[in-house]
Amino acid sequence: MSKFQRRLFIPTLLVLAIGWFGFSSYSDKFFQIAKNLDLFASIYKEINTYYVDDVNPNRLIKTGIDAMLESLDPYTVYIPEDDIEDFRTMTTGEYGGIGASTEFLEGHHTIIMLQEGYPAHKAGLQIGDQILSINGIEVEQKESFDLGKLLKGQSRTNFGITVNRYGKKEPMVFQVDREKITIDNVYYSGMVNENIGLIKLTEFTTHAGDEVKKAVIKLKKEGATSIILDLRDNPGGLLHEAVNISNIFLPKGKKVVDTKGKITDLNRTYKTLDEPVDTQIPLAILTNSGSASASEIVAGVIQDFDRGVLIGEKTFGKGLVQSTRPLSYNAQLKVTTAKYYIPSGRCIQALDYAHRNADGTVNKLPDSLKVAFKTGNGRVVYDGDGLDPDVVVEVEDYPSIALVLSSKGYLFQYATLYHYQHPQISAAREFQLSDADYNDFLSWVRKKELSYETSVDRAYRHLLAAAKRDKTYASLEDQLGSLEEKINALKEKDLTKFKDDIKGLLEQEIITRYYLQKGLIEVTFPDDPDIQKAIQVLNNPAEYKRILG
Repeated sequence: MSKFQRRLFIPTLLVLAIGWFGFSSYSDKFFQIAKNLDLFASIYKEINTYYVDDVNPNRLIKTGIDAMLESLDPYTVYIPEDDIEDFRTMTTGEYGGIGASTEFLEGHHTIIMLQEGYPAHKAGLQIGDQILSINGIEVEQKESFDLGKLLKGQSRTNFGITVNRYGKKEPMVFQVDREKITIDNVYYSGMVNENIGLIKLTEFTTHAGDEVKKAVIKLKKEGATSIILDLRDNPGGLLHEAVNISNIFLPKGKKVVDTKGKITDLNRTYKTLDEPVDTQIPLAILTNSGSASASEIVAGVIQDFDRGVLIGEKTFGKGLVQSTRPLSYNAQLKVTTAKYYIPSGRCIQALDYAHRNADGTVNKLPDSLKVAFKTGNGRVVYDGDGLDPDVVVEVEDYPSIALVLSSKGYLFQYATLYHYQHPQISAAREFQLSDADYNDFLSWVRKKELSYETSVDRAYRHLLAAAKRDKTYASLEDQLGSLEEKINALKEKDLTKFKDDIKGLLEQEIITRYYLQKGLIEVTFPDDPDIQKAIQVLNNPAEYKRILG
C-alpha cells in the first residue's frame, strides 16, 4: 500500500466512525425518549389500576408535566385548555369582567382596588366592601372560593353582587354589567413638577408601545422637558412591545435586541422601525429587582445607547425569551427558545439553569466570569447579572411595626373607617394626616392584637437558646430577663418612634379610597427616593451629561 493510499484510508475510517457515532448517538437518544415515554405510560397504568384511591388523570399527568418542566427553568410552563383564558389575559391585557381586585381579609372577600371608569366603579362599589354573594352564590367565609370565576365572564352580561359596607346596617345590592376590561400598561402618567413628567409602566402586553407613545406626547404638551420612565416591579411581557417603546426614544434603524437559540433559523435581530417621538429629551429610567425581561431590554437599550440614566436598584436578570407552541386538545406550551442580547452585546441572564447543582439549586454567574462590554460612549457595563443602574439608590426597609400593621390589615381597615368619617379630603398631593388624626389611629390600633417579632427579638431568642445550650442560663437569668423587658419596652414605643413611616403608609391607603390608583402614585412623589433622585439628576444638565460619559 502506498503512502498516499494509507493517508486516504485513515481519514476514510475516521469519517465512517464519525458517521456511525453520530447515527448511533441520534438513535440512542431516540430510543431513550421512546423508552421513557413507555415507562411513564406504564407507571400511570399501574397507578390507575392498583392505587388504593381513585386518581384524577388530568391532575396526575399535569403534576408530572409540571415537574418535568420545573427541571428546566421557571418560564417553561404547560398551559392546559382550562387556563388558556388567563394566559390570553396576561398577553393581551384584556378580559371580560368588572374592573375590581379582591383579597381575602379577616374572613371576607374584600374589594381592595377599583379601576376608574369600569363597571364596578361605575356601579358604586367601593374599596373595603366585603362581598357576601354573587348572583345568589354565597361566598362569605369561603377563603378557597375562586371569585374570579364568578366576576369574569362574557361582556354585556349582568349580575347582582351583595356586599357589606362599613357604616351600613344592612347589606347593599348592586347590579353590575360586565365589560371588556383592558389592563392599562401605563398605570400612571402625569407631571411630577412643572417640567418633569412621569410614566409608570407596569405591563408589556399588547399596545404597550402605543400607550407609552401617547403618554410622552401628552406630557410634552403639558410642559414636560424631561421624562421619568418608571419600570420598577415590571416583570416584562411581549418582546416586540419592548422594541416599540425603545423606538420612542431612539432613531429609526437602531438595533434593539438579538435573540439566539438552538434553532438558528429562528434567530432574529430586532431594530427600531418607526420615526421616534423624541431622541433628545432627557430621560431617567427607574429600576429595581422586580424589573425583568422586557423591562430590562428597554432599560438596557437606553443604557447601551447612552440615551438616558438608569436610577435605582439592580434589575432581576432575565435574559431568556419564551415562545408559545400549540399542543393537542387546545393546550399550549410556553417554552424558552432563546436568549436575548442587547446592543452592547451582553446577555443579562443571571441564573444558569443549564448547569444545576446536585440538589437542583441554581447558581448565579460568579463575578470572575462576567464579561465587560461598552456603551456607545465607552462606559463599561457587564453581562450575566441583570443591569446595574448608573445611579444607585439605597432604599431603606420599613420597620417591623409598619409591616405588621400592613400585613394584619389594620392600615386597610382604618382607611375604610376614615373614609366613612370623612366623605371628602384634599387633593392627593396635598393630603396629610394631622397629628390628631394619627393619635386617633393610635387609639384605635392599640385595641388590636399587635404581637410581632423584630430582628432584635430573633437575636434575643437565639441568645437565650445558646445560653441554655451552653448551660450558662442560670448565671445569666437576671440579665437576660432584664434585656427582654427592655426589648419589649422599646417595642411599646414603636408606634411613636416610627410615626413617619406608619403615617406615610396610612396616607397611601386612605388616598386610594378617594383617588384610586392615580392618587396612590401621586401621594408617594415627595417620599420616593428614586423619583427624588431622578428629579435631582434631570434638573442638573451637567450631572446628567457627566453620568452618560
